[in-house]
Amino acid sequence: MVKEWTPDTEHPAAGMAPGSSESALSRIHQNNITIEAAGGSRYDAPVCLDDLRSLRRAYPDSRLVAGSTDLALEITQQLSSLDHLVSVERVPEMKGCALEGDELVIGAATTYQAFRETLCELWPAFDAMLENGISLVVLNVPAQTLKALTTRADNNALIFNAGAKDDALRISGCHPNLLHSIPSYAMLTDALGQWLKQRQWVEIFLITGPTDADKGWANGFRRAAKRFGLEIVEDKLWTFDADLRRTASKELPLFTQGDDYDAVVVADVRGDFGEYVPFNTWLPRPVVGTQGMSPVTWHRVVESWGAAQLQNRFRELAGRSMNSEDYASWAAIRSIGTSVTALGNANPDDIRNFLFSNEFQLAGFKGRKLTFRDWNGQLRQPIPLVHPRGLVARAPFESFLHPNTTLDTLGYDKPESDCRVNG
Repeated sequence: MVKEWTPDTEHPAAGMAPGSSESALSRIHQNNITIEAAGGSRYDAPVCLDDLRSLRRAYPDSRLVAGSTDLALEITQQLSSLDHLVSVERVPEMKGCALEGDELVIGAATTYQAFRETLCELWPAFDAMLENGISLVVLNVPAQTLKALTTRADNNALIFNAGAKDDALRISGCHPNLLHSIPSYAMLTDALGQWLKQRQWVEIFLITGPTDADKGWANGFRRAAKRFGLEIVEDKLWTFDADLRRTASKELPLFTQGDDYDAVVVADVRGDFGEYVPFNTWLPRPVVGTQGMSPVTWHRVVESWGAAQLQNRFRELAGRSMNSEDYASWAAIRSIGTSVTALGNANPDDIRNFLFSNEFQLAGFKGRKLTFRDWNGQLRQPIPLVHPRGLVARAPFESFLHPNTTLDTLGYDKPESDCRVNG
């Protein structure tokens, strides 16, 4: 059966719908929707998990979507080309939320209103803190949880994000009372992109892992590549589950075969395979990204500008080295402390206004005074580029200019973001 079906203008498939500049064929079979545009683009909306799995097996390069905000930003801001979309919005198994072990599993097609009650039941301490007048909160949680808790707090608390690097938190729908002390994927990958460009290593072999974090990091790097004139000559997805402890020397040279490239960039946030890539590539090339030489918020090898004192104090307190999330949490608390000292009170509204004012500068042991971007609440900061035993460089680099501050060459600049948290 063939029917005419026109999605809403906000729907991911709107650009493929009949009535657009290209004709499209819409098919409805057993309530599954398929749209195929004349240019080859395709949109599927299955209604059961088995059909969704079948589509993924048949089209492994397709993009799963639920809603359209992040997708629209990828197209408009990252200039991505998406040929095949598969919506999970009509699959019942992709809706709802449940506690599995110590993790809250939220379906990809679940709205905030649908899991709000469950969230309050699982995190009663957060509600209790708000009710008890706790109004300054530092969170190291995944992006979805961060958005839910920020919405829950609304204007009753000033929240600092010390864990979620997702770019979407900085470029659309930014909450005015959410500030980010952890750098975004875009900031980290822009730092790497600048370093590769200045070294003239411009032809890149990109390997992306299977997780959402891997894909978020890789999308950030693809944007950086376009921004700084790098060419991704090979773009491969790592889908293998072999035991690389025994097979790395055989698997990876074959996987990294190519005509020529200057560097291998790895996006493996969890560390499933990336540690085995250095010294196992087909061509003898440097490995950078989440493994090899990496752009990070913080690392134990950072010791300049008094950082060694901070490293030693943390090591004495925690019995381990300070990592990126530790530093982001410290920067958030230090920002609060600096504000309270200057203002003489701990009112969250006053602190927020002070943090966005010209009077605030955070001494962050990074060689530059750190400030918050007034459009999305992101803390500006240099990005160290490190390998496991040493510091290589620190971005931004002098050859990359900006009319206000070179720190804004890292990440989404004001014209690239839809956020205006200060109006």
